[in-house]
Amino acid sequence: MFDLSVYKNRRAALHKKIPHGIVLLLGNQEAPANYPDNTYRYRQDSTFLYFFGHSLPGLAGILDLDAHRDYFFGNDVTMDDIIWMGPQPSIAELGAQVGVPRSYPLKQLNKMIGEAVAKGRKIHFLPPYRFDHYLWLEALTGIRAAAVQNYTSVELIKAVVALRASKEPCEIEELDKAAHVGYLMHTTAMKMCRPGVKEQLIAGALDGIASQYGSMVSFPTILTQHGETLHNHGHDHLLEKGHLMLTDAGAELTSSYCSDHTRTVPVSGKFTDRQKDIYNLVLAGHDHALELAKPGVTYQSVHLAVCKVLARGLKDLGLMKGDTDEAVAAGAHALFLPHGLGHMMGLDVHDMENLGQTYVGFDDEVRPSDQFGLSALRMGRRLQEGFVITDEPGCYFIPALIDKWKAARLHASFLNYDEIEKFKDFGGIRIEDDILITKDGSRFLGKERIPVTVKEIEAFMRNN
Repeated sequence: MFDLSVYKNRRAALHKKIPHGIVLLLGNQEAPANYPDNTYRYRQDSTFLYFFGHSLPGLAGILDLDAHRDYFFGNDVTMDDIIWMGPQPSIAELGAQVGVPRSYPLKQLNKMIGEAVAKGRKIHFLPPYRFDHYLWLEALTGIRAAAVQNYTSVELIKAVVALRASKEPCEIEELDKAAHVGYLMHTTAMKMCRPGVKEQLIAGALDGIASQYGSMVSFPTILTQHGETLHNHGHDHLLEKGHLMLTDAGAELTSSYCSDHTRTVPVSGKFTDRQKDIYNLVLAGHDHALELAKPGVTYQSVHLAVCKVLARGLKDLGLMKGDTDEAVAAGAHALFLPHGLGHMMGLDVHDMENLGQTYVGFDDEVRPSDQFGLSALRMGRRLQEGFVITDEPGCYFIPALIDKWKAARLHASFLNYDEIEKFKDFGGIRIEDDILITKDGSRFLGKERIPVTVKEIEAFMRNN
């Protein structure tokens, strides 16, 4: 937790953004895995954590915007709880730790919301993403669970996004720490990568590092020699010489701040000439994004600039043809890069994505696209100082997608299918780092840099 002044200031800022009504923020409950007392690993709701600081189940908070008061709700532990869990702080003590002097049992939450509904006051709440929250909101407000999404507050969504998007110095410090754990995870993967090793052995080691230095992984680890599958969570293969191992993994600290990096390395420890050609194309796009990313620039324009770097390189290799700008405008490059350049990151690895991507990554100026590839861009809006985003271009050879496009002769004036056919056994490459938008540009998060150039990767794998 941060100093209580951080949470008081955040709530005060939220009070200023919404003039009237009640803001209701629900914390998460425990989620049973296979019976009530055996639960999945607990994770607090990020917005509740942002404003009320506590990562404990069964809590809720209210900001009364008209009375300019904040309230903290939860039930004190019983003797049975103490027997199993040990002594626990009271709800009043927890509230005081985040600067809320008005703390009450959960039954008072029911009463307060019920009175507000009876008076016709506006209840602002965020889109629920857990089924128990749908039911909890129905019990509190009387809105049927099936209709709850229709009553979420766009005003509150926009206010929360505006506050959480630019990271405070205390948050940046945590994100730098998370990047350090990411460094340990990815360098461990490089050390363990060799022919005959099962993917699961390495993936398990990375998950263990995340737990040793933080809370858990920030998302299920992607570690595979079939990197052409973008989110390949299977770890069943033995690594084979001649293949590439793609590792997309990150850590979540006990503070819940995250890291998210990707590296692609040769299983044999040395890139083939063909692998080196494609890898250097992706790295050129990755580095170009860092050069362009700064306050006032749209990340959509950075994405498209990186796509042009990739398309020019693929044209030089004979895989694409024609005018590069026209090819990217038409979306022909998306055969090789069907996802966006990056996303926001912070308390969530895809920060605030539960609030709706059109509010988080876009705005009235920059809207999402429906073009294949560009439609998967999660972050397009103008960058501001304090934004933390990922820079993760890739190049993938997906046999099923190649076959589909080739059969339809899609973008045939830009794609050299005869040459592309020769790469159907290639797999995929992705390179990802977390970057902070600074006053004049951007910087990588973390004090150590995971080996990233061909020379650095080969030297690291050779010497470790």
